[in-house]
Amino acid sequence: MSALFSFRFTPAQASLIALCAGALNVFAFAPLGWWPLQIFTLALLFHLILQAPSIKSAVFTGWAYGFGWSACGVYWLYISMHQYGGMPAAMAALAVALLAMLLGAFFAAATGVGAWFQQRLKASRTILLLLVFPALWMLSEWLRGWVLTGFPWVASGYAHTASPLAGYAPLIGVYGLGWLAAVLAACMVLIPAKKSSIILLVVILASGVGLKSIHWTKPQGEPISVRLLQGNVPQEIKFDDEQTDVTLTLYEDMMRAAPADLIATPETALPLLAHQLPTDYLPRLAEFATATNSHLAIGIAVSDGPQQYANSVIGIAPTSASRTPPKLYRYDKHHLVPFGEFVPFGFRWFVDMMHIPLGDFTRGAALQAPFAVKDQSVLPNICYEDLFGEEIAGQLRAADAAGKPVATMLLNVSNIAWFGDSIALPQHLQISQMRAIETGRTMLRSTNTGTTAVIDPSGKIVAQLKPFERGVLTSSAQGYSGITPYVFLGNAFIVLLAFALLIAAWYLTRRNPNHP
Repeated sequence: MSALFSFRFTPAQASLIALCAGALNVFAFAPLGWWPLQIFTLALLFHLILQAPSIKSAVFTGWAYGFGWSACGVYWLYISMHQYGGMPAAMAALAVALLAMLLGAFFAAATGVGAWFQQRLKASRTILLLLVFPALWMLSEWLRGWVLTGFPWVASGYAHTASPLAGYAPLIGVYGLGWLAAVLAACMVLIPAKKSSIILLVVILASGVGLKSIHWTKPQGEPISVRLLQGNVPQEIKFDDEQTDVTLTLYEDMMRAAPADLIATPETALPLLAHQLPTDYLPRLAEFATATNSHLAIGIAVSDGPQQYANSVIGIAPTSASRTPPKLYRYDKHHLVPFGEFVPFGFRWFVDMMHIPLGDFTRGAALQAPFAVKDQSVLPNICYEDLFGEEIAGQLRAADAAGKPVATMLLNVSNIAWFGDSIALPQHLQISQMRAIETGRTMLRSTNTGTTAVIDPSGKIVAQLKPFERGVLTSSAQGYSGITPYVFLGNAFIVLLAFALLIAAWYLTRRNPNHP
């Protein structure tokens, strides 16, 4: 390995190697979870940047790595656009490539600034590797998570839900884990010249293992019984008018098959707007809820007026008078999917090429109350909303600061049948695992095709259903109270730390420019 990190490559070779390394990085994530591979490929990228003959070359090498990583990590978007959206194959492939090119630009910016520190400021190799490169890497991923509404899928930290670095997640979140992964990669590059870097590598990993034994939250109240439904309704018939009655009956039968403290359906499980349901549909479910002391969380689109649609979860709680109109809990999706749930300015033509119903939703409030289930408070999030951990942490933090009920567990309802039998399913499950670890809370998942699961606060999957099978996951779920350091600080700490490291690198370089 030390021989590899001493070998020199031409700029063309470096870009090709970076492209392949980025593509290989996908294997660090679910379903394979070969997280050490990420450390190695990132170390290889850092080595390539150190030997880049120009800033321009470093930019292109970083972009190649990001492009390979993004294209292989989110190739499944092609399935939704072509197979289910009706977009021509060539156009769908081009769209995925353009997205990967855009995402690669964030990493190109990071490697370009890193090369500027090296070639213009003459920063030492040690400062570059331990201070500059990891900080810039983390900032590039953080920016990718919010610029243009953000798309942080397969961010580096997600590869570490089961690695020693998972112990740091309740402190510094998924982007902090990405920074630590970059520090580990930097240590690998430094080992041939500085054997002492092995100590730092071991300390980081050992500390992560030790941190896993710390419980930042504590059990709250009694566990509740849960039934999480997986209807496995094929996407191609989900919104077919001839299939509507079949789907409504399917989910009503699944909900009423047995009682539970919480019964949850997937996202948009009922393929009609709420006001289009048969007049006695919700009252029948309310009667069941009251008769069995069950709480229902139902994924459905809701209309609040002409051309006003919300992707929602409505909750039905047991009442003392089951025949009166039920008082519904409601959560509206806040973080919408570009092109799938809202149309970015100037891209109406692109959306018109796809045949996706209800492609322009209204946005829910940033802060919404949880659903009370016995002595637990369940906070829903819909589909890829759980990709934005800082927003979930923000809801918990705001409720705690305001003295309002703080969610004791999380509920993700999803329909990613749009992406077929692809790695999108295990990747999304891994994202939910990270949210559970960051917040110190149980995460429940009810999905259409998979993966329906119960995840404990350590990120361990307690129970799950096999994908692409119709079924009900029956389990018990414990709520938790308390605030983890990440929930309290969000991404502010790790972002400020990254800027502080860059300032320190600039200061040290100016003070002692000849330091090795």
